[in-house]
Amino acid sequence: MLRGAGRAGQSAYKASAAGAKWARTHGGELLERIPAERIERDVRDTVGAARERIDGFVQHELRDLRRALRAQRKRMGI
Repeated sequence: MLRGAGRAGQSAYKASAAGAKWARTHGGELLERIPAERIERDVRDTVGAARERIDGFVQHELRDLRRALRAQRKRMGI
């Protein structure tokens, strides 16, 4: 069993070394294919939309809180 584990480890090492060598030779080409500008634009759009939704939600909650405070003060006679 230990020999089998040792062989599996050696095979994994050889495969990872071959993969690292392939990535080293082809990595530049792959990096050029990544649409970084489009990804950046999409992330900015998503973050901007999330920020707008959060702002709207917070404003709505503040309005409700102010209404509740006014109603409570009115009940208390303040």
